[in-house]
Amino acid sequence: MPTRQKFSNDLEELRLNILDLGNMVDQQISLAVGSLINQDMELANTIVVKDLEINDLQAIIEEKCILLIATQQPLAGDLRKVVAGFKVSIYLERMGDLSVDLAKLTIRIGEEPLIKPLVDIPRMSALVHEMLDLGLKAYVQDDCQSAAQMTLIDDEIDLIYSQVFGDLRAIMMEDPNKVTQANYLLFASRFLERLGDYCTNIGEEIVYICTGKRVDLNE
Repeated sequence: MPTRQKFSNDLEELRLNILDLGNMVDQQISLAVGSLINQDMELANTIVVKDLEINDLQAIIEEKCILLIATQQPLAGDLRKVVAGFKVSIYLERMGDLSVDLAKLTIRIGEEPLIKPLVDIPRMSALVHEMLDLGLKAYVQDDCQSAAQMTLIDDEIDLIYSQVFGDLRAIMMEDPNKVTQANYLLFASRFLERLGDYCTNIGEEIVYICTGKRVDLNE
């Protein structure tokens, strides 16, 4: 097989691996939020175990990126695709870690009655899902414009987080007995806010692939 053709095939395989990783992480986020809403400890424990598969796939992607650079010595746009793919896989792995952190909050809260209806956390989760879906599609299509638009969704997440912070702070001031769970729910919303930031990091890598320029979409 010609060297160029092999590189193209390897690059496509790398893309597919990253898409698989992204889909696994997306599912983990949905399940983690579901475990919190339903106070499902069994599901939460499953998420913790499933994270090992995400770590393994990210390690495979990392190895492929290193091999592509070492053996194919790509230049310009091709090199950007490999480097960006590696960084996207790191961000996705960290998002998987945050899903585990969310699941652990479910375990910590246990069966204790929730101090407030969980309406904002599902809203934030839905926006994270929208961002990640947009980011993965933009990655496949090298769609720089869509990647930049992810910041608009992230702004919505940040706004909801600010509202949740205010609501939970008011609850803690009103009833000290609710401080512990309020802090857990505050952590949950903070984790979702961080997930949005990681999605914008992925968007930055797509912009880098398209333009060769580094931008800060979190500004």
